[in-house]
Amino acid sequence: MKYKKISYWILTVLFAGMMTLSSVLYLSHAPAIVQAFHSLGYPDYMLNLLGTAKFIGVIALVQTRFSVLKEWAYAGFTINLIGASWSHLSVGQPFVMPFVSFIILLGSYILWKRAIKNVPAETEKRVGGFAL
Repeated sequence: MKYKKISYWILTVLFAGMMTLSSVLYLSHAPAIVQAFHSLGYPDYMLNLLGTAKFIGVIALVQTRFSVLKEWAYAGFTINLIGASWSHLSVGQPFVMPFVSFIILLGSYILWKRAIKNVPAETEKRVGGFAL
């Protein structure tokens, strides 16, 4: 059980670090990020919106007191990463980074459910054959 908790925190801190960096770059309007957003067809104000949402999501993800808040953070990041992947795909750009980020987030979520929340395997929800 201890290795699951350690693995959970490694994946969660890795993901939180990636999203924090992303948030800082968005909120600072880094030239490369602004150019990337323009190539996807998004306006500049989306940088402020997504940067703020990611920062709040990171706080919700790493806190340990409110599990419902953490669930919402996982849901929000999932929606964000699906949207990012779709945006890149729709303009013919590689979508490797959003996909890798999603895999890390999924691993964090599964380990949180199993190791931290101690959800018994027989009561897990199954979606598309995958235990969540």
